[in-house]
Amino acid sequence: MNAWSKFWQWYENKILGSVILIAIIQFIQVPHMIWNADMMLETGIVSRVHPIIDWFLYGVDLIEIISIINVGMIMYSLIKKRSEKKQITKKA
Repeated sequence: MNAWSKFWQWYENKILGSVILIAIIQFIQVPHMIWNADMMLETGIVSRVHPIIDWFLYGVDLIEIISIINVGMIMYSLIKKRSEKKQITKKA
């Protein structure tokens, strides 16, 4: 078994953890969306209260990169599993 196959076997065993990570990242988006709406409406209730808070809430967008990559890996893993099952059933 090559390193690529070992990696995907390991990753497929950890998919639940990946889904939990994605859920956490998506829940972090809620305060970010509220902050972003406040920025657009320029009410100043949440946004522009403190520059550090603004920096963290703006930086949440960068966390989405992890989620996007993770979803892509899960989709690839599930597609690969499905195609392997189809090949096994065709051979049998």
